[in-house]
Amino acid sequence: MSSRSALPSGNDRSTGDHHVSLGASRSDKATSQSSRSLGARSRISIASCSDEQPHVGNYRLLKTIGKGNFAKVKLARHILTGKEVAIKIIDKTQLNPTSLQKLFREVRIMKGLNHPNIVQLFEVIETDKTLYLIMEYASGGEVFDYLVSHGRMKEVEARAKFRQIVSAVNYCHTKNIVHRDLKAENLLLDADANIKIADFGFSNEFTLGNKLDTFCGSPPYAAPELFQGKKYDGPEVDVWSLGVILYTLVSGSLPFDGQNLKELRERVLRGKYRVPFYMSTDCEGILRRFLVLNPSKRCTLDQVMKDKWINAGYEGEDLKPHIEPVEDFSDAARIEVMVGMGFTPEEIKDALLNQKYNEVTATYLLLGRKGDEASEARTASSLSLARVRPSPITNGTNKHSSATGTSSSSSTSSSSHSKTQRSASTYHRQRRHSDFCGPSMPVMHPKRSPTSTGGPRAARGPDAFT
Repeated sequence: MSSRSALPSGNDRSTGDHHVSLGASRSDKATSQSSRSLGARSRISIASCSDEQPHVGNYRLLKTIGKGNFAKVKLARHILTGKEVAIKIIDKTQLNPTSLQKLFREVRIMKGLNHPNIVQLFEVIETDKTLYLIMEYASGGEVFDYLVSHGRMKEVEARAKFRQIVSAVNYCHTKNIVHRDLKAENLLLDADANIKIADFGFSNEFTLGNKLDTFCGSPPYAAPELFQGKKYDGPEVDVWSLGVILYTLVSGSLPFDGQNLKELRERVLRGKYRVPFYMSTDCEGILRRFLVLNPSKRCTLDQVMKDKWINAGYEGEDLKPHIEPVEDFSDAARIEVMVGMGFTPEEIKDALLNQKYNEVTATYLLLGRKGDEASEARTASSLSLARVRPSPITNGTNKHSSATGTSSSSSTSSSSHSKTQRSASTYHRQRRHSDFCGPSMPVMHPKRSPTSTGGPRAARGPDAFT
C-alpha cells in the first residue's frame, strides 16, 4: 500500500488530513520492548495450540491475507479462545509524525465505534517499531468480490445489505464521524453474510458549520463537490457514496464510468447515469435521492430510513437509528472462564471499565463471540489493504493476479455469466483509479503504478495522479 497524502488544510481536524497508509516491516519481529500483551503467553488456553507457528501476544499467526508498502494483514487465531481475528501490522518507523498522528486518530475513532455492521477493534499492541491492531475477521470477504463472482444482487438481497450499510453509516454520523471512503471494497461480509464496514483510514470527526477541505476517497464513489474542490460538512459526501453503492449492488456495475479520470469527472458532474430496465420504480426513486448534484438537496440518512423502498418487506420493522447497547462487563460466565485462564477479577474489571483494549479486553470480547466456522473458500480481504483485481477480459490491458490467488473465469455463452463478466470488467477498470487524498481532486489521466503489473498494487497514493 502506498502513502495516502494530503496537504495541510486549515479547517480539517488536526493539521490537515495527510494520511499514510499502513504497512509492516519484514525485518521487525516484535523484539522491541512491548506492551504487556506481548508477554501474555503464560495464560491458560481453552483452545488447542501449537508453538510451531509465530505468535504476537496471545495470537498465533496463520497466513498473510493482505500486504502493502508499510503494512500487512495477517489471519490469526487467539490462543486462549480459539477465535479467528485479523491483525493489521503497521511499521511505525516508516511513518512521519503527521502520519502517525493520523494513524492514532484512526485507532481512536475505531475504539469509539460499537455497531454490529462495523469491523470491531479488539486489542492494540504497540512496540517501539510496530503497531498491531487486532480486529474482527470478516471471513466472507469483500462485497466487491461477491459482485465479481455472482453478478448483481436481486433487490431483496440488495435491500437487506443496504439497510445494514445505512444503519452503520448513520450511526457514524450521529457520533460526528464521516467515513469518506465508502465503496464496495471496504464493505466486508461475515460468515453469515452480514455487512461489516472497514477501513477508517480516511475517517474524521466533523462539526456542522465547520467545513472540511481535504478531498479523499475513491473517484468512482466521490461526490461531485469533491471533483469541484469545494469544502463540505462531511455526511453529504458519504451519502453520495452510498448512492453509488446502492446502484452497484443492484446493477453489478458503477453508475459513473470513464476511460480516465477526466472522463469520469465529467460524467459525475453531469450527474447522468443509466437506469437499468430491471430496476424497480421505488429503487430508482431512492437512488435519485442519493445522487443529487447539489449537496444541500441530497437526502439525509434519517430521511432515507423512512423511504418506501428501504422498508419494503419489513412492515412494522422500519429502519431506525441504531441504539448503542450498554456494554455488559459483568458476564459471570466469561469472567469465570478468564479467571481460569489466569486473569484476576480486578484486572478484568479495570480493563473493561477503562476500555484499555489490551489482552484482557480482547479475551473478554472474543469469549462473547460465536465460534468461527473454518472454510478454505474464505476470501481473506479484511481491513482495507486493497489488491489488484483479476479481469475476465483484458480490455486492452494486461491481466493482473489477485493477492488472494483468485482467478477470473473464461468466457461462456450464458447470459448470466456474461453479466458477471461485464461487472467484473467495469470494476477492474475503475480500480485503476486509486484512492486520493489531497487539497483538490486531481483531473489528469492517472498514470499506472510501476508495481501494478505484478502482485498487490497500492490502492492509494498521489503518484497515481502525477
